[in-house]
Amino acid sequence: MAVWKIKERNELVREGKGQGHQALISSVGATNGIDKFSVTSPGNTTDFGDLTRDTNGGNDAGGSNTRAVFLGGQNPTSDTIDYINFRSDGNAADFGNLTDARGTLNGNGSSQTRILVGGGDDGPSNVNVIDFVQIQHTGNATDFGDLTASRNTSSISNGVRCLFYAGGPFSNVIDFVSIATAGNATDFGDATASKRSGTGGIASATRGVFTGGVSPGSSELTTIEFVNFATTGNGIDYGDTHTGLQNASGAANGVRGFNIGGQAPSNQTRIDFWNIDSIATVSDFGDATSGGTMGGSTCESHAGVREFQDILQRPSATYMPGTSLTMLAATGRALHMGGGTPNTSAIDMFHIPHLGNSSDFGNLVTARNQQTCCAGRTRGFCVGGEISAPNPSDQVDYIEMASQGNAADFGNLDTAHRLPGATANLTRAINMGGTNPSTSTGDVIQFATIATVGNWTDFGNLTTGRHSAGNLASPTRAVAGGGINVTNIMDYVTIASTGNATDFGDLTVARSSAAPFASSTRGCFGGGYTPSYQDVVDYITIASTGDALDFGDLLAATNQPGGASNNVRGVVCGGYQPSISNVIQFFTIASTGNGTDFGDLIVNRAYSGACADSSGGVQA
Repeated sequence: MAVWKIKERNELVREGKGQGHQALISSVGATNGIDKFSVTSPGNTTDFGDLTRDTNGGNDAGGSNTRAVFLGGQNPTSDTIDYINFRSDGNAADFGNLTDARGTLNGNGSSQTRILVGGGDDGPSNVNVIDFVQIQHTGNATDFGDLTASRNTSSISNGVRCLFYAGGPFSNVIDFVSIATAGNATDFGDATASKRSGTGGIASATRGVFTGGVSPGSSELTTIEFVNFATTGNGIDYGDTHTGLQNASGAANGVRGFNIGGQAPSNQTRIDFWNIDSIATVSDFGDATSGGTMGGSTCESHAGVREFQDILQRPSATYMPGTSLTMLAATGRALHMGGGTPNTSAIDMFHIPHLGNSSDFGNLVTARNQQTCCAGRTRGFCVGGEISAPNPSDQVDYIEMASQGNAADFGNLDTAHRLPGATANLTRAINMGGTNPSTSTGDVIQFATIATVGNWTDFGNLTTGRHSAGNLASPTRAVAGGGINVTNIMDYVTIASTGNATDFGDLTVARSSAAPFASSTRGCFGGGYTPSYQDVVDYITIASTGDALDFGDLLAATNQPGGASNNVRGVVCGGYQPSISNVIQFFTIASTGNGTDFGDLIVNRAYSGACADSSGGVQA
């Protein structure tokens, strides 16, 4: 990490002179030009290079701190996606195509890895489609979900949440999504001006800002308003542009915000700037080479993604929702691995605090089902299972929770098992039970040190041999609930100390294959098989032995679902109902009650496993 004098660094931040300093804007009108300017030094834009086609404005833009991407355009509408590298002046290259040709786009809804494009005009009408692309991998856009209503809108992001603000035909709605988790947008709040379109958008790490626009029967607006990314709510007025503007482009470096061009009502070239996190006192920065509207613009440090990249953080803080480490108790990245009929290697991902469908994370080393999954804060594991029927596997795969990609080989169980039960705390992963046709149902408990790749080691034995138990943990204690032969037995071990399991108490209903989820204090077992499908959800206080109590019910009786949690919510994924399901449902762990719809897996799955980087409250 670069070492700066604290005083020097703070002065640079206050002045908007962070490490990433270059902003780009695509020209409007009958031209394909890309202009650039330095956010640290007032002055006019200069030539950077050319897009692959004339956009005539109305295109979106976004990027990481190394690559800028320009998407769509108008007159005629386009599905073209181009990209350039920030560090090298020159012409853009082809990236891929949107799912639908459209223009009247404006915004920068991107993280360091993804860009989202929401709404727009496809020629005949406005659309509600949200597309996304992976910034570092060229290729066509993929469907992300839908806006709450069809409209052309402005988008902004702090790298975690993307907001879609107002838009035509004259709306005051603000929607939001979590960038990492595909799914439909959710209502965030309302703009200050009723039925407003044609706004520009910029962002810092904490604040989203929208400028200008127009309402029915009114001239262009001067209003600058903001919202806080972390909390839903309505816009707040905090300043004015130099004149009434609509369809201006926006760019920001996390400290300074820039309003570029627009209509007032004639086309403008002026660039305004101000400090995003203070009262918006607008100053003249310079001029663009041509006046116009809705040229796609971005900055290599938008929302501060470059400015603050060298600050040391906990690993999860770099990709989790929330803007501070104190919020991490309510966060969690969840993975759903393998399963299916036939076997799949797919790994789905979703974020537990934000409702929505899962998205692709990567693939296991080998496709399998009947495995179990667990995770500490940084690593997730896929343990055992069946690769080819009827032979169980001793294979253990692992993934790094913070980095989307494929799994790698971790080591092996001391005995091959299908239908095992694994759980983990911050340092140890524990597997309890399983079945092997050659050795029958097992009572073996094994463990591995999460940080050290290698084979698993003997821990002790369960009170009775079984497989298909639901296994959960707090930071100190692991509990195995139920299993086959159909039983109500719960056993527990102290994770830090090897040894045999001790009787904990009994489930309310004897069953196998329940989905486990837990906070740091409470554990739950959802659904399972008796031999009929069950919808019952039980709970225990992990620190106190005793029988389980009734928590509520699943949305439907389900066998073989996957379970995961953060310290606040538990999720239950897929399973048999009796056909294979893709439903994700959630529970608030601290409050008894029935399941609520969360979203959907990419495909229907059962005999799979799920885990999260904060199961059992390890983030707390």
